[in-house]
This record gives sequence, structure tokens and C-alpha cells, in this order.
Amino acid sequence: MAEGRQLLRIDQPTLADGAEMWRVARDSGTLDLNSPYAYLLWCRDFSATSAVARAETGLAGFVTGYTRPDEPETLMVWQVGVDAAHRGKGVASSLLQAVVDRAVGHGVRWLETTITADNRASIALFSALARNRGARLSVGGLFGDELFAGTHIAEDLYRIGPFV
Repeated sequence: MAEGRQLLRIDQPTLADGAEMWRVARDSGTLDLNSPYAYLLWCRDFSATSAVARAETGLAGFVTGYTRPDEPETLMVWQVGVDAAHRGKGVASSLLQAVVDRAVGHGVRWLETTITADNRASIALFSALARNRGARLSVGGLFGDELFAGTHIAEDLYRIGPFV
């Protein structure tokens, strides 16, 4: 992917990416920040269903996801994070497309994610994915704010598919 004068390369994450993924999440100001340890686990255990975008200057962004154990045809996308210097340049969309392409090659037919009602950027990102893939998008409640013990607003479930 050409990014101005920088070329971005999309790969599966490795353990060496964990700290940078944590930094991008921390610096986003919007993502729920997991511990650095959690990002290392994503890189080790869920690298096949996650992706990173590498720029000459470092990590440009990441997507973390996993295949649901009770629904192996469903990819759950956990987080999408893009470094501030690379926002608004299609990095998130490219990362998401790469993860979906890889997952579909392994039998995934559906994508799920949760989004708060005020997160317009994520709503636009996942709506565009559904449109570009010619897939259905359904939205419904999943985790009400009462489940978060007063620490978080409700998360709606976005389900996209089937992918062919």
C-alpha cells in the first residue's frame, strides 16, 4: 500500500510487535487499553487472525481478532488501532481487508465486532467493509452498559456476512 512516500506492508503480528501495538492503543485516546501482556498474547496466540501495518518509521496500525470457539465460521474483531501519523489514509480499511481475506481463506463466513453508538469512525469502517464485500450488515445490542459496572457505555454487535 502506498502511503504518500511511505510504503506500508501488512503482515501477521509477531511478539516484537506487542509493545508497539500497546503504544498505538494507548496513544489513540479512544481504544480500551489492555495490558502490554495482553498484546503479547494476541501476537503469539492470535497472529493468524490479526494484522499489523508496518511503515519505515515503525508500526502504522493493527487489527486484533480471533475465531470464536463456539462459532468457527465467525471472526471476532477486537480492536483496530492506527498510529496518529497514519490516520485518514486508509490504513484501518487495508488492515481489515487483509484480516478478512486471510480468514475467509480458512473458512470464515462471518465477521463480528462491537462498537459503541458514539464511535462514528468504527461504524463507518465496518459499514464500508460490508458494502465493499457485498455482504449484509446487522446491528443489535450485545453488552448493555449495566454489564460494565458503570465503567463503559453499551457496545452494539455488528455482524457482517456471509462472505463467499
